[in-house]
Amino acid sequence: MSGRGTLAGLDAADRTLVEAARDASRNAYAPYSGFAVGAAVRARSGVIYVGANLENAAYGVVMCGEVGAITAANTAGDLDIEAIAVVGHRFLPPADAGHVVTPCGRCRQLISEAAQLAGTDVRVISCSGDLRQIEQSTISNLLPAAFGPANLGPIHDWPNLQQTLRAAVAKLAHDAPRPA
Repeated sequence: MSGRGTLAGLDAADRTLVEAARDASRNAYAPYSGFAVGAAVRARSGVIYVGANLENAAYGVVMCGEVGAITAANTAGDLDIEAIAVVGHRFLPPADAGHVVTPCGRCRQLISEAAQLAGTDVRVISCSGDLRQIEQSTISNLLPAAFGPANLGPIHDWPNLQQTLRAAVAKLAHDAPRPA
């Protein structure tokens, strides 16, 4: 699946996802680049999780909006992602909201890994800041022959490992000292 379109051409669920990504961009911390990115992922549960880019003076340790949204879904225990929308725009002069923004390479890898764990080819909806240009694709089209958990084995072991992790945290919580 790939193609160009408009906001009006999306179904209601995808319009909501795209608008959530655009709205998340208002919370970007981007004083160095002046470029805000918002992202929103929708899990199969229907819940939408958002993220915005978070820059810092070290540049190399910037957190992309897509990372924030995927992390929010993971933190909620809802990493069964089916779609992600990405919206970006330059807000400092010369402001520019007319170019489609796609996930960077690192984000494509993260989306691909989430897709492998979810057992689906995550749909990627890339948008201009003004939402006048929208491109749809799948993560497998954006990152063909991706390396991930299927190559290393944890894709099959993760459900058991996740149960072990949750049991360990439950034990930590049970054994934690209680305030007097």
